[in-house]
Amino acid sequence: MTAVEERMLGSRMNRQGSVYDLEVDLSLKMANYEATVRQLDTYYGIVKRQLLLYQSPITGLFPVLSTDEKVGSVRDSIYCAAAIWSLYQSYRRIDDDRGKSHELGQSAVKCMRGILECWIKQSHRIELFKKQQSSKYALHCKFHLITGDEVFSDDDYSHLQIDVVSLYLLFLVQMITSGLQIIYTQDEVAFVQNLVYYVERAYRTPDFGMWERGSKYNNGTPEIHASSIGMAKSALEAINGCNLFGDKGASWSVIYVDIDAHNRNRSIFETLLPRESSSKGADSSLIPTVSFPAFATHEEVLYEETKANIIRRLKGSYGFRRFGRDGFKCKLEDDKRRFYNEGEIREFENIECEWPLFYMFMIIDGVFKTLPDQVEEYQNLLKTEIKRDTNGDPVIPMYFYVPEGYIELEKQEPGTHARQPSAEGSGGSNGIYLWNQAMFVIAQLLTAGLLHINELDPIRRYLPSFNRPRKAGRYSAFQAKPTIGTATDLVVQIVLIAESMRLQAMMATYGIQTQTPHEVDPVQICSSHELVKVYEHLGVNNKLKLKGRPLRPIGALGTSKVYRVCGLTVLCYPLIFEVSEFYLYRDMALLIDDIKTELQFVGRYWRLSGRPTVCLLIREEHMRDPQFTEMLDLLAMLKKGFCDGMKVRIGRLQNLISSSCIEHLDFMNTVETSEMVFEPFKQLEHDYIGYQSLTDVPRAVAYDEDRRNYQVLWNKPTWEILDVLRSTEGLHGRAQLFGLLLKREGPNYEFNGATVEEHITKLYQQAGSLLYWVTVRYCSSLLHHTVDSISPFITTVLVHGKQLTVGVIGQQETVFDKPMTPAEIRQVIYSTIQPYDVIQAVLQQEVVLYCGRLIATNPEMFKGILKIRVGWVLEAMKLYLQMKSDSKPLEHHSPYEVRTLLQKVLTVREWAAQEKLSPLQRRRLEGCLCRVPTNFYNQVWDVMTRTPQGIKVRGYHLPQQPTLSNMTRSQLNFALLVEQMLNHIQQPEYRQIVVELLCIVSTILVRNPELTFQKQLDLDHLMNEAYHMFCKDNKHEVTEDLMPFFSTQYSITVGYLARAAVNNVLQGGQLVTHSANPETEDDIGQDEPCRIS
Repeated sequence: MTAVEERMLGSRMNRQGSVYDLEVDLSLKMANYEATVRQLDTYYGIVKRQLLLYQSPITGLFPVLSTDEKVGSVRDSIYCAAAIWSLYQSYRRIDDDRGKSHELGQSAVKCMRGILECWIKQSHRIELFKKQQSSKYALHCKFHLITGDEVFSDDDYSHLQIDVVSLYLLFLVQMITSGLQIIYTQDEVAFVQNLVYYVERAYRTPDFGMWERGSKYNNGTPEIHASSIGMAKSALEAINGCNLFGDKGASWSVIYVDIDAHNRNRSIFETLLPRESSSKGADSSLIPTVSFPAFATHEEVLYEETKANIIRRLKGSYGFRRFGRDGFKCKLEDDKRRFYNEGEIREFENIECEWPLFYMFMIIDGVFKTLPDQVEEYQNLLKTEIKRDTNGDPVIPMYFYVPEGYIELEKQEPGTHARQPSAEGSGGSNGIYLWNQAMFVIAQLLTAGLLHINELDPIRRYLPSFNRPRKAGRYSAFQAKPTIGTATDLVVQIVLIAESMRLQAMMATYGIQTQTPHEVDPVQICSSHELVKVYEHLGVNNKLKLKGRPLRPIGALGTSKVYRVCGLTVLCYPLIFEVSEFYLYRDMALLIDDIKTELQFVGRYWRLSGRPTVCLLIREEHMRDPQFTEMLDLLAMLKKGFCDGMKVRIGRLQNLISSSCIEHLDFMNTVETSEMVFEPFKQLEHDYIGYQSLTDVPRAVAYDEDRRNYQVLWNKPTWEILDVLRSTEGLHGRAQLFGLLLKREGPNYEFNGATVEEHITKLYQQAGSLLYWVTVRYCSSLLHHTVDSISPFITTVLVHGKQLTVGVIGQQETVFDKPMTPAEIRQVIYSTIQPYDVIQAVLQQEVVLYCGRLIATNPEMFKGILKIRVGWVLEAMKLYLQMKSDSKPLEHHSPYEVRTLLQKVLTVREWAAQEKLSPLQRRRLEGCLCRVPTNFYNQVWDVMTRTPQGIKVRGYHLPQQPTLSNMTRSQLNFALLVEQMLNHIQQPEYRQIVVELLCIVSTILVRNPELTFQKQLDLDHLMNEAYHMFCKDNKHEVTEDLMPFFSTQYSITVGYLARAAVNNVLQGGQLVTHSANPETEDDIGQDEPCRIS
């Protein structure tokens, strides 16, 4: 670096203190104007020779390496366009650039339009992808440089990389904001809107990530990647409310984003950090995600933790490793094979290639964050790696590798042997690596003071949303100002709507002022389903065969905006007030709880300009519910201005609109309004106005019937079942009999003038109005109902490092280890559970839903549980009811009671002593949950290293090899193997005491490093031995029943289990001198502690 550049870097870093400057600091203009021009011309020459020389004259795309004349890479092209655009931004501040600025700007436009045109040719894929997020429908990331055609089929290359499309959207907005015109037609606007739909579901789309390989095992398996989700989150924030035609745009060239999809991406992204995915604890791809260009989180703690994690685990002397055990470009990698063999990644440990690319990302990060020491550190590291090409221009090798002769030495002593620069990227016949050169240009322009951070980031992604300059316009944006937008002082506005005038009059008796739909006129109150119909018209394009927004529900944040559409003003009530197919909406206690949760959620995650306005809809059927008084209590609390510590304001809608967040759906102005049928919420009309108070309201009748099982009639002829049906009056009895007919004769079989399906639906409604939950659940299962929006709840569980299984105990379970579509979930539920237990098919869905909600707000409840086995969770709830002598079966309890029971069994540790649970009862509950202590799976790994013959329990054998060779100590897959072994034990109390036993064995081995089990570690044998010693000491008769032992206090069982373990290791030549096993020792500590939180 020249002395001038160093001086300018110093002044640049001193100036950056005022990050809130909205205009480019004029003092950036250098005193010596000619020196500025000279420097810019130097970089112009570099850009011409190193980037523009290799831009396709037809498609505008760039290759990965300058020597490649066939394949253009979208990701690399975007970064090349960004570098060219950043130089364009630098040239704009000098008076006479002799046409260079225009040329650079148009070159960037050509690249961005070239990518757009390649993707538009694949518009049919987007429509399929919107329905099913599958790799076979993904937009391609590689195209022919000249023709723009596909070059790799879906079978030959992993194209599903959400971060690429997100990166494109991000730079598209940046460049348009800087004044470039990239989007030309309405067709292109519709296509970009569909790109938004493409990335909106990143939070539940396993993809192949920035490294194009998916999981670290490189076996063709995609994963949920934090880098992809973070990029999508940033792209959605950036493009929301953006006019693609810039200042000259019309109302129909504005892009809209689903704020709830954005929030799900934010939530899951921040939950994953600092991890990249379930197989990658640290990954350098997160640097461009949490810093330039995405700036995906402004939570300082998360940013620092993620960056520190990457530096600690991946930084090297020549660059950053991409991730641990990355074999790409290693000398040991067989480049003729696309995928690795099982366990092969172990070969690459400590010899991963190091990539200088990330030094440049860290320099740019240092400039944005005003960290001069960081900038200097990485500039010095980079200096030593810069080569010169034939023109004398600086080039940076693609990567640095361990030479073949030093591989074994480097494995044994990491970091002691010099890595060699790759031929790729070093200039000459092997060409240059364009991504490196693009980032080098951006980093140099910034540090030389030729480019201000506000020119590189015109939309101010680097600032938190409330510090960005406010966007003028009619569209909502992530722009909340500190005065109203921070979580501390946000007020959630509440409008109370009563279904009828008589309900309104009755509420007034209790001091609760409500409005009817007629009173809020001309504002329309409607279901969010009506809004879904409106959004169906957004992004429609018949020429490209694009159908607009998929039929996705509008979430809690979306229903908190006031909408202007087709001349109407509309406020939607939230999904919790919908009368849905599934029965949960009938439970008043659950609704009250959901209202509190909804208001807390909106208050916590609202990030838009204007206040959120939540419509609480009170129906007449609510006041017939025995728990309506609790609803009145809630409304009285809200009237005081607070909901569990959060500020709320109840008011008349007309008074609240001026301070609300208002979204103008102007795209509807281009739609034929005759197509639009808007159904407002209907007010109920009554001749008799009022109930004076709740005592006048007819109550729901408490219903019950004798419990009888009609399944014994399964083998009887149909006419006999019909005879029984005619004489049966009980709802549940009739439901069971119609269930038999459904299974035998099908849904369209007629009886008494109606089909079986119609009879079951009628029973479902009757039981629902009587709140007779066992029949409600039975009929709901027969009708194959599924919980609304169950998919995001499963995803929430997964990204917290857990897995879910559904299935009846003793039958085959299905594991949810990756996000699934609602259709796939429904198929699993009704094929895995319903054949064995009709009611559990819906009861398990309830538990999945509650787990998804609970883990988001109370993750500590699930501490120590790796796999949430829903069948066993239900078993724990039944056991608890037995312990409390509650004779009412679980399926007879209301949904709210089921949720309360779930919370109870998950928090057993907190109340076990207080409620005087016996050791047996506690072991049973914990055993059902398969909850283990902190670091348990790491302890089992350590036991395995000292057990050459492996571990055996209940006939299940976990071998030492190849388990230890293929996995690492802290790997999720190893923990899952151990959990699977524990699940082979059918008695929950036995399962729990085996966990205690393994902890004891681990402790013994840690304290006695000379001990090793030469024989197989048979846990059943140890358990029996401990039981025999217990019986002998306590003069009990030895029987097959181990319950007396399982019922004994922990302090006593520990002693017997330890004695059994020590006796076993000392008998039969088990004692050997333990020597470090290089095959297993290398793994320990290489990865982060297992994500069993």
